[in-house]
Amino acid sequence: MTNPDGQFFSRRKWLGAASFGSGILGAGTAAAQPRQSADPGSRVYNIRDFGAKGDGTTLDTAAVQAAIDACSKDQGGTVLAPAGVFLIGMVELKSNVTLHVAAGAKLLGTADGKQYHPVDAIPLTGGGSMADGNTGLIYAVNAHNIVIEGMGTIDGQGSQFRSPRPGVPPPSGIGGSLRPYHLMFYRCENLTVRDLFLTSSAFHSVRVCMCKYVKMDGLRIYNRVNGNNDGFHFISCEYVHVSNCDLECQDDACALFGSCKFVTVTGCSFSTRWSVFRFGGGEAENIAVSNCIIYDTFGCPIKMQCSPGSRLENMSFSNLVMRNVTGPIYIGLGSQRPGQSGETAQKPGIVRNISFNGIHATVIHPVVLPDLSSYPIGEFNPGEIKSCMVLNGTDGYLENISFQDVHVAYPGGGTAEDAVRDIPLIGGEYFRIGVPPAYGLYARKVRGLTLNNVRLEVTAPELRPAVVFDDVEDATLSGLSAQGDRKAGSLLRFINARQVLLGSPRVLTPAAVFLQVEGAASREITVDGGDLSRAEKPLMFRAGAPQNSVRLRE
Repeated sequence: MTNPDGQFFSRRKWLGAASFGSGILGAGTAAAQPRQSADPGSRVYNIRDFGAKGDGTTLDTAAVQAAIDACSKDQGGTVLAPAGVFLIGMVELKSNVTLHVAAGAKLLGTADGKQYHPVDAIPLTGGGSMADGNTGLIYAVNAHNIVIEGMGTIDGQGSQFRSPRPGVPPPSGIGGSLRPYHLMFYRCENLTVRDLFLTSSAFHSVRVCMCKYVKMDGLRIYNRVNGNNDGFHFISCEYVHVSNCDLECQDDACALFGSCKFVTVTGCSFSTRWSVFRFGGGEAENIAVSNCIIYDTFGCPIKMQCSPGSRLENMSFSNLVMRNVTGPIYIGLGSQRPGQSGETAQKPGIVRNISFNGIHATVIHPVVLPDLSSYPIGEFNPGEIKSCMVLNGTDGYLENISFQDVHVAYPGGGTAEDAVRDIPLIGGEYFRIGVPPAYGLYARKVRGLTLNNVRLEVTAPELRPAVVFDDVEDATLSGLSAQGDRKAGSLLRFINARQVLLGSPRVLTPAAVFLQVEGAASREITVDGGDLSRAEKPLMFRAGAPQNSVRLRE
């Protein structure tokens, strides 16, 4: 064997050199163990080096803040919370800083209300639920390139901010909108939160306002100890990506208020007393939700409220499994209450280009979730007990709404009185309209509605129609399958519907009438083929509906 200089090595010399080399390699390996780098931006700042005790009783706020400040001053790096329980009040995260919460670490929010204060730099005006509060356990304002990560825990001790009974202050001494969120960000860019366990917030868990380029990944959120225990709350954010998260909440699991744009949510699971995806106000657009599981959720999993002056468009919800929910879909367009002050002067809202694909849902009557039994949640609304999918236009028409490959099973229970009740002209929260007159889909003032391969079933007697169209224009129903009831007035009910094509419908169980048409404005309705043999009568006309408004083709 020769070396690079051409010199010959005997086997014995070569083995000796190899033995010597292994010693050098061993020394090199030891030298490669973690150490403090001298390079700016790559240093690690252990909060214990700044005085943090981590004993669960000593207040470590100043030490954590000192570590963050030092890291920020040195052009960034990583602030390390090692194993231990670190009791803290409010701390501010700054640009280019990564806060790493180690697997054995817990950041425990103090229950001393005096350690919290509103962040003056975050306004309580501007719409989109901005007025909910501006106090956060960990917060950042106008920061960029910030990360909160690790397999550790952030515990807000939220039950200490709840009044035990009316008139008695919470143990912390503060409540209402002064309660702190787990995490609060305002006007930040390049924000990442990943892998943490966030539990027992006093308010929302993660509140993100007017931020861009946001990633939430691998989080577990358990937030069921106080009122308004939301999971994610995004307000007027852009380029937001939520993935691989598991949430159990008391209130909205993923609220998107204001003008949220370019948002994706995928690979997550959700359970909550109220709603999961809630939209309201502003101009929300270009949003895709896919491959998620929603279970034990009441108050409607997907809920959109478009008030005057707002716009919701270009949204896709696909491959969603919903188990034990109410709703499960509601879109309201118009004023939340008749004659609501300040709304009449604004231009009507816009809802268009919304699709629901691959939805499989089991709807039940709501129940009290076991881990919410000690928290006062109020009575269930009639519209939750007898619910359905609702498209509710009042001030204008919803446009281009589609349902593809949707299968929903309902619990039944609707009465003949429910089937004919008038729905108030309210576009707000779905429970305000009361019991809808359909058990499957109720659509009012919709233009451009598509149902393709939709199956609606019930597990108990149900006297409401499966589908009610009220002032619907330009609709296509292809492959609709629905269960009927001989005691119900009809399986489908159309009121002043125009230009509707029903292709290959199927009546799954015996029904008295397949389609009841009402109203003088009804016209150009075609039933093309399908199996109507289980309906005693194919058509019925009432309330001035023209006999020639329907063409029946076998």
